Formats: sequence, structure tokens, C-alpha cells
Amino acid sequence: MDHTVALAVTEGMLHFELSVAYEALGSAPDEVTGPWYDVTVCGTRAVRFGRFRLEPDHGLDRLRHAGTVIVPGWADVDAAPPAALTDAVRAAHAAGARVASLCTGAFVLAAAGLLDGRRATTHWAHTAVLAARHPAVRVDPDVLYVDDGSVLTSAGKAAALDLCLHLVRRDHGSAAANAVARRLVVPPHRDGGQAQFVAAPVPATDDRPLAALFPWVLERIDRPLTVADLARQARMSPRNLTRHFRGATGATPLQWLHTQRIRRAQELLETTDHAVDAIAAATGMGTATTLRRHFQRTVGVPPATYRRTFRARRGEPGA
Repeated sequence: MDHTVALAVTEGMLHFELSVAYEALGSAPDEVTGPWYDVTVCGTRAVRFGRFRLEPDHGLDRLRHAGTVIVPGWADVDAAPPAALTDAVRAAHAAGARVASLCTGAFVLAAAGLLDGRRATTHWAHTAVLAARHPAVRVDPDVLYVDDGSVLTSAGKAAALDLCLHLVRRDHGSAAANAVARRLVVPPHRDGGQAQFVAAPVPATDDRPLAALFPWVLERIDRPLTVADLARQARMSPRNLTRHFRGATGATPLQWLHTQRIRRAQELLETTDHAVDAIAAATGMGTATTLRRHFQRTVGVPPATYRRTFRARRGEPGA
């Protein structure tokens, strides 16, 4: 695949989302030996972010030569994005580029017509505005990011990093995404369907009661853990555990555990030659049949197909 990534910048862009994309995609982690992203910054001229000045590497016309175009957050959602930017983004997508927006960068994609008829998201504070201004867009205010194939959108700030890690996982696999997450000291995976914010967050006085539970579970991912097991380890009732889990992850304990099992299976399929039944045992799925059923339902393809596709993408012999 084409690993060139173009960051589209103009006056009015948010520097945080731009920095997030560059940090996540700009340099390969030590664990990755294959090709990585070639990241460039594209814009019509030098732009200012507060007291900082950024000089683009290329003009906006370079976007159409990229494999992936990323549009950072757009500061003034009440103002129309520059025509030069929307035209360049539209031309890039027409030329075959994958286009992703971070936070309010979705307003740029919507103005370019790329979100018409698609499901998309943006920062929760601006989803109503996006929906009203662009009624052809199916705005989902309750998710972290949306992957619609060649067009992707994310919610605000931290969700921009979630989407960048999702791109790494799509392009290079779970092991690479986990390595990037470790370097950035962030959780390696949050499902795109997770809620953007929780109305009743875990109280700060609880001192993060699940902080010690998460690594404890991951060290025992091969075991048939139950909610009662997790509650006992966390020294709380199952009902209280579920409340804390929803507050911290947006999911129930079993939903979170299922996601971790699938991600571990992906990593083993990418990095080992273990048979499917061995991976099923290592991830607590029990049997190869159970793993195949849950893996296909979650990932969309059987484990064997996932392994072949990933290795073909990396150009490994026998893929």
C-alpha cells in the first residue's frame, strides 16, 4: 500500500490534532522493521498556531499524490473552510487517497462533499452544528471515531489519537499499534464505538480502582475469567465493578475482556506461526471453533484470512 501521509494545514487549524498525527505516524517504533509512513505537511503558505510558525513541505496540490490525507481540527466551525483546502481534499480523494479528519476537521470533509451519505462524527460539542449544516451526513455523536473505508472521522482531542492508532493497526497490525501506544504511554486500543464521554465519571477520590485490575487481567487472558473473578480481584461487588468499568472504558467488563482477547489473537496471528487452536487457548477462547466464530464476528474475516492478508501486506514469503 501507499504509506505516504499528507497533513493538510491552513490558517485556522488546531495545532494539537496536527501534533497528534505527527507523533503517532511520523516515526516508526523500534519493533517495526518494514516500511513505515512518509509524513509530509502540505499547505499554501506558512501558518501560525498561536506563537508558533509552521512552514509546509509542499503545497496543497501534493495531497492528491498521497496515500492518506489527514485534516486536523478546524478552529472556527462557524466559518467556511478555504476553498483551496476543500478543493484539494476532494481532488485527493478522487485520486484514490484515504482521507481522515481529526476532531472538527470533519467540517472540512463535509464542505468538500466527502461525507454526504456517510456516517461520520466530530467533537460532541459540534455534532449538532455539523448535522444541521450538512443534512446529507449521518452524524453519530456517540462514538470516538468512524471508519467508513476510504473516509474516516474522529471525535475531539484524545479520540484523534485513537483514530491514528486505528490507522496504524489497519496498515501495520496490532503489534505495531501497540508499540506506538507504548511509546506514547496511552491505551493501545479503544473501540471506535465507545462513548465520547461518560455522564457520571468515576469519582477522583476512588484513586482509579481499576488501574491495578487491567494488567492483572491481561496477564491472565488465557484463563476463563468471569465478572465474579474480576470483582473479587478488585475487591468490589460485580454491580459496582460494572459501574466502574462503564465509567472508565464505556463498556461492560465482559465486553472489554472480549475486546482484549480478540486484540491478543490478532497480535499472535501477526507475529507467530501458532495454529489457531493454540491461539484460542492462549487468548482464553477455549477452542478454535469459538475463536473463529468470535474473530469473524468482530474483525470481519476468519483468523486464517487475517493472517494471510496481514503477511501479504508486509510482503512476507508464503503469504
